[in-house]
Amino acid sequence: MIYEKNGFYHIYNRGCNREQIFFCENDYELLTNKIEKTIVKSGINIIAYCLMPNHYHFLVQQLTDEPVSSWTKFLFNSYVQIINHRENRKGTLFEGKVQPKVITYNKYLIQIIQYIHYNPVAAKLVESPEDWKYSNYLEFIGKRKSRLFDEKFFFDHFQSFEEYEKLMKDYKMNKEMIEDYIIEKDD
Repeated sequence: MIYEKNGFYHIYNRGCNREQIFFCENDYELLTNKIEKTIVKSGINIIAYCLMPNHYHFLVQQLTDEPVSSWTKFLFNSYVQIINHRENRKGTLFEGKVQPKVITYNKYLIQIIQYIHYNPVAAKLVESPEDWKYSNYLEFIGKRKSRLFDEKFFFDHFQSFEEYEKLMKDYKMNKEMIEDYIIEKDD
């Protein structure tokens, strides 16, 4: 994968043998805190994210010439070290390397954001994306503030928080149309 400055990338990975990667609620916070501390220095802009019990999804924009892969390698290697030490385990936590997909068409940006935010509903963990606190969906509908939300990007693509909320209600009907583009069927 060749990463380019200002490029958008959907990055994801899952736990080895589809096992969990977050062992308690504090693990989600641990990772989001690490992300907040590393994104500016790494030249990464988080557009959308969702942390799931056994996998994660991010839509990121690479703001510098430093490839996204440098950031993901540092971020997830340090996360694995902390988890392995605490859980008294060894070896890999993830199935393999981070899976990146370059987003070459602007029309897919919105659909991928929706796909990421809809993940907990699709996995039957919650009834609504609003019920899952380990994503930035709440920022996209104006109900929470965090550093993992790009307000400029949001208002460049949406008129209001209500518009995005309505798009998500319509998303369930359209999600099958883009799944092949976004991720392999077995993920």
